[in-house]
Amino acid sequence: MTTTATPAGGDTSPPGTSATGTSAAGTSAVGSGGKPTPRELRRVRAASFAGTTIEFYDFFIYGTAAALVFPTVFFPALGSGAALVASFATFGVGFVARPVGSIFFGHFGDRIGRKQSLISTLLIMGAATVLMGLIPPAAQIGVAAPIILVTLRFLQGFAVGGEWAGAALLTAEYAPKDKRGLYGAFPQLGTPAGMFLANATFLVSALVAGDSSEAFLSYGWRIPFVASALLIAIGLWVRLSIAETPAFIQAQAAAEEALKREAEAGEAGAAGGAGAEGADAGEAGGRKSRERSPFIDVFRFQAREVLLASGCLVMLFAFFHTSTSFLTSYASDPEGIGLPRTVVLAINMLAAVVLGVTVVLAGWLSDRFGRRRLLIFGFAAGTVWALFIFPVISIGTGAAFALAQCLTLLFYACAYGPLGSYLPELFKPRYRYTGAGLGYNIGGILGGGIVPIVASAISATYGGTGIGLLLSATGVISLVCAWLLQETRGQALDHEEPAEAPLTKEAVPAGV
Repeated sequence: MTTTATPAGGDTSPPGTSATGTSAAGTSAVGSGGKPTPRELRRVRAASFAGTTIEFYDFFIYGTAAALVFPTVFFPALGSGAALVASFATFGVGFVARPVGSIFFGHFGDRIGRKQSLISTLLIMGAATVLMGLIPPAAQIGVAAPIILVTLRFLQGFAVGGEWAGAALLTAEYAPKDKRGLYGAFPQLGTPAGMFLANATFLVSALVAGDSSEAFLSYGWRIPFVASALLIAIGLWVRLSIAETPAFIQAQAAAEEALKREAEAGEAGAAGGAGAEGADAGEAGGRKSRERSPFIDVFRFQAREVLLASGCLVMLFAFFHTSTSFLTSYASDPEGIGLPRTVVLAINMLAAVVLGVTVVLAGWLSDRFGRRRLLIFGFAAGTVWALFIFPVISIGTGAAFALAQCLTLLFYACAYGPLGSYLPELFKPRYRYTGAGLGYNIGGILGGGIVPIVASAISATYGGTGIGLLLSATGVISLVCAWLLQETRGQALDHEEPAEAPLTKEAVPAGV
């Protein structure tokens, strides 16, 4: 099956404005119409990488703690199996919050600017994570402990919902067209970097407090959460140093020009005899453009792309969070493989390195062979590999677990690497932040929120075979969705139709 590329996701919408609102971008060389300087491009790469590293570090330490610590600290009254399911259920709350965050931050990111939304996501995420490290255990404050945990987890997911799309847009809208896949890999690198740092800090905490000691359950697990405050400060400093993206600045200029034309059309109508009625029409047209919601627009004009993009993310979230949370718990559980916690954390760090290298390679390859081809390859390979994950892990050695983790994340990275450029390329500038964020985070609910919970629930009855079939099914879903989407490599990101204006006699197309 061959699909034909259409600009910006095949939007067949009527003409409309790109963005409205007042920019908080600041000025730069790109803002004045020039190309980004090498220094600006370095800042953008650093800002996208640093921000997503911090965001996903915060997100992943929660996943690691949910597997290793939270069942004991926050759900001691439940049995070990029920406590683990409850712990992963709180993990899933973050995924429910992510689409809410993508709508909220996408709205302001599309109308006010990418930069301000990205600073907000960083601050909210950091505050929620630090506070998690300060929650007293259930043994001290009872049911209030898990309630506070779930509330902070929701805020964490809310912030991440706006983070990824903003970081991806930041690099995609700055990048040279022929290197957009490579540039788009920089926000994707935040995933392996955050995973590496999360496992490294837990490893250090375990070594300091003792691998299985009461000290680790008491305070050792809290160190990675509180330590994130320093990383947040660094990320905030980096993001404050960047300017708004060229594509957003151009979209704002187009919106202002559209409003000007609408006002002139209203004045012309009044002068031509329409009087107050014509002026009111022009004013209403301008007000309509200013009040348009990116959320409504993206579902009105590109609902297909949102849904198919969400389907592509199902396998990716399922693979990654099953790997980093469920398999981590299974490998360290005495009733599972029974590997020492320090060994499991060290293997996860190795897998993060494999993931990072493959993400960059896949992004680079997508500039040469296309985004869609890389996605299809990753999904097809992952669908088959899912059936072999547990047979390999069941060998019961550290080497077997390392092989399973590395291959799982390698196939994941083949599709994940190009997504940093692919999703922004699918959507129009006026709702790109919202569209990319929704596609990413709706898939997160299905693959990252629901699948790990289902995997935990069926593992006792169906074992690794059932989980492998579940993961393989997510691969089929993502493969079909990628097959139905179009290629976007080489596409201009500033493409937009002419701005909407009230129809006058002169504006009516011939033949209407």
